[in-house]
Amino acid sequence: MKALQITSFGEPETLELIELPTPTADAGNAIVEVRSASINPSDVKNVSGHFSHTVLPRVPGRDFSGVVIDGPAEWIGAEVWGTGGDIGFTRDGTHAQFIKVPVAALSRKPVTLSHEQAASIGVNFVVAWLGTVEYAKLAEGETIAVIGAGGGVGGAVTQIAKARGARVIGVDRHAPAEGSPAAELIDEYVPFDEHSAERVRELTDGLGADVVYDAVGGVAFEMALSLARRRGRVVEISATGKRRVEFDLIDFYHNETQLFGTDSAKLGVADSAPLMTAIAEGFDSGKLKPPVIAQRFSIDHARDAYRAVAGGTRGRVVINMSAAREGDAS
Repeated sequence: MKALQITSFGEPETLELIELPTPTADAGNAIVEVRSASINPSDVKNVSGHFSHTVLPRVPGRDFSGVVIDGPAEWIGAEVWGTGGDIGFTRDGTHAQFIKVPVAALSRKPVTLSHEQAASIGVNFVVAWLGTVEYAKLAEGETIAVIGAGGGVGGAVTQIAKARGARVIGVDRHAPAEGSPAAELIDEYVPFDEHSAERVRELTDGLGADVVYDAVGGVAFEMALSLARRRGRVVEISATGKRRVEFDLIDFYHNETQLFGTDSAKLGVADSAPLMTAIAEGFDSGKLKPPVIAQRFSIDHARDAYRAVAGGTRGRVVINMSAAREGDAS
């Protein structure tokens, strides 16, 4: 099978397109023919050597959509999707024509999505669901402020929040791209600047948001705390700009703020499957919509796909393992 492989860390140019033996199923594991896989910023960081736990040589890639070709009889021919914090790091990932995953990792792909669309969901929607639903327990009628609403995770949080009946205040340096699902759902947009906290307070009758989902972190951390109402919940997933922060501890405990660190990378591909199944219902019911696919590439041009993500392409970038199936545009 064709596969990308990391043998040494560096720029996308260090990725090698090679032939590897096609994996075979065994007790507890199935084989998925990967139809499409997306590239996340974490995949680019993985190639660069950002993660100390990555074991080389390694096939990168976390998100995928495909068809089960070997494994339990009840799964043969099933269209599945998935993601995980182990695949691409400590076990071979999705940027190959086939992937071996535990049977417990199998989750049926929403019938409403193409393989390209399904492959673009994983990381962003899992970390969004984990922080919004599992940890913060956002409820109908509550208000959530989403810092970084124009990004992939922020857009996923916005969709999940609206599907749960919440009000969404988007906070970002730029409004979400016109035509994106998030742009149509945000109730109020607040520019990310020194007046953001004041504006959010005005929009919430001086109280603040019930939940703050900070998809930026680092430089935005103190602002995130300032947006939360008394006993509000703040979700942090990143540390853009700086990893060490300072804040007023007295204000923090007087406000009785709850702070949640949320790391989807701690969820292996089998751990992520129940969340993917829960998310699938939202797409099949029409409550959730797939993100915009900005560019698509064949596996033969996968290094160009990595360069596109490294360059900051807005929208999702996918690799199609068979150009004839999905219409390769590179």
